[in-house]
Amino acid sequence: MLIKALRIGLGQLIIFIDFITRPRKLQRSPEAQAEVSQAASNLALYQFRACPFCVKTRRTLHKLNVPMTLRDAKNDPQARLELEQQGGKIQVPCLRIEENGQSTWLYESKAIASYLQQRFA
Repeated sequence: MLIKALRIGLGQLIIFIDFITRPRKLQRSPEAQAEVSQAASNLALYQFRACPFCVKTRRTLHKLNVPMTLRDAKNDPQARLELEQQGGKIQVPCLRIEENGQSTWLYESKAIASYLQQRFA
């Protein structure tokens, strides 16, 4: 009981610190931002809200100004099932990349951040 309360409290603290220290968004022309939005429509991030590695990944998304579908794999049973059955394991953060009718599942916050930097920076 005490451990669960501590976990919840620390999770909320992580979210709060992320909110107050969030980096500025990358500014693009409206046309360039529309292209980024179109490219990001084929991406989805499976995450837990208070996971530090997920926070790190969401900060990268925010900084690069990439609007992306976020799937809560902790509280959404459908998202959790998709992650487990299609991705192969329940591990977050996980980026699902839909290209040419195929799904690629990218795990690890560093790998996801690197992919996002290469594609959207």
